[in-house]
Amino acid sequence: MQVTMVHVWVKPECIDDFVAATRRNHEGSVGEPGNRRFDVLQDPADPSKFVLYEAYDSEADAARHKQTPHYLAWRDTVAEMMAEPRRGVPYRVLCPAP
Repeated sequence: MQVTMVHVWVKPECIDDFVAATRRNHEGSVGEPGNRRFDVLQDPADPSKFVLYEAYDSEADAARHKQTPHYLAWRDTVAEMMAEPRRGVPYRVLCPAP
């Protein structure tokens, strides 16, 4: 299983638009072959900070996600909304056993 935590810091004036665009990406992502989870998390202490938790069956499935129309639309739509470049951190799953 391939898990990536994508850390995003959004400009405060763009939060609502970011959430709307990210919701559309989430809805497309959860229907992808190999997708196990696609969670969108917002920091309650700082609403401009988000984490996207993306879990796919394989690295190939995760890579295919980045070629989908909904991801490409999200990437282009939110690019100017970010206060700094997003940061994707891959993780190795230990439990539950993959």
